[in-house]
Amino acid sequence: MSVIQKIAVIGSGTMGGGIAISALSGGIKTVLIDTSDASLERAQARVHKYFDRQVSKERMTAQDRENALSCLQFSTDFSAASDADLVIEAVFEDLEIKKSVFSQLEQVISRTCHLATNTSALKVSEIASALVYPDRFCGLHYFSPAEVNPVVEVVRSDVTQDSTVTAALSFLDTCRKIPIECKDRSGFALNRFFCPYTNEAARCVDDGLGSPAQIDDVAKQVLGVPVGPFFVMNIVKPRINLAAVRNLAHLGPFYEPAHSLSATGDADENWEISDAPSPLGASERQAITDRLQGAIFFAVKQELDEEVATAGAIDLGACRAFAFTKGPVEMMRDLGADAVNTLISSVTANVNVSN
Repeated sequence: MSVIQKIAVIGSGTMGGGIAISALSGGIKTVLIDTSDASLERAQARVHKYFDRQVSKERMTAQDRENALSCLQFSTDFSAASDADLVIEAVFEDLEIKKSVFSQLEQVISRTCHLATNTSALKVSEIASALVYPDRFCGLHYFSPAEVNPVVEVVRSDVTQDSTVTAALSFLDTCRKIPIECKDRSGFALNRFFCPYTNEAARCVDDGLGSPAQIDDVAKQVLGVPVGPFFVMNIVKPRINLAAVRNLAHLGPFYEPAHSLSATGDADENWEISDAPSPLGASERQAITDRLQGAIFFAVKQELDEEVATAGAIDLGACRAFAFTKGPVEMMRDLGADAVNTLISSVTANVNVSN
């Protein structure tokens, strides 16, 4: 098994910088590569700020901070990845841009170097089509913020070799991350149901069941999450969430984006969430509860049928990446098949989908 001693991260933006911090926290030598000097300077300031804060919070010593920072390099040249054991790409979610990055990388890296994409919306196999050796390629999908969120999806394409997955799992273990192994299917294991959950919340707004703040309040009580779907969408930006939802639309009418989500995302605006929403009536709360649960359950049942990921992996990811109190598969088991099918009907009937 190849040991990951040095990685290169391509792209020094929000995700790339977070991935670099995560690797440095695990003692991994890291080179952060970007075509923009300004972006690299911002990333450097962010990295220093993060480790300074860790010291001030007494989560690490000053010497540990210096040891971590000594493992970091910056470059605007892909050749800086020539001696890396693993390269993780974290550039803009555009298929042609990503394919171009990997075509260039393959000219400078060693044959034993493993490659990974942090994509959340594109098929791993489609990106890998640019490679001469696609068998050494996988998806490593970090969740934001990458330096804090413990979950990383490990996405295997139909040609990904076992040694690449094994090396990736070992690397994530060193960085104290929780791997969720899954197949290369749209949405992977977690966004496959989380995107429909946020989309159904927007449909509830479209149908006049409640305001974003009211629906967030219901979601927090039903799922035990600290923040609701609209709050989450504002963190990641509705336009980015919309792009992820649109990536699933080919799966059928249920997955097509809600009108209000399309309008908000396309306008690059945030949802308006009031601080103290007025209370909803019992019937409205129940309707929202049923719709949110039904959307999650419909998507989860489909991905289980497609064997995208195991039930345990889905529940673990839901609890650790999204802070669900209970995973969706466990919720479905507790409710029973009849109740779950009734909830699914409450959302599929709304978009003319057959169970």
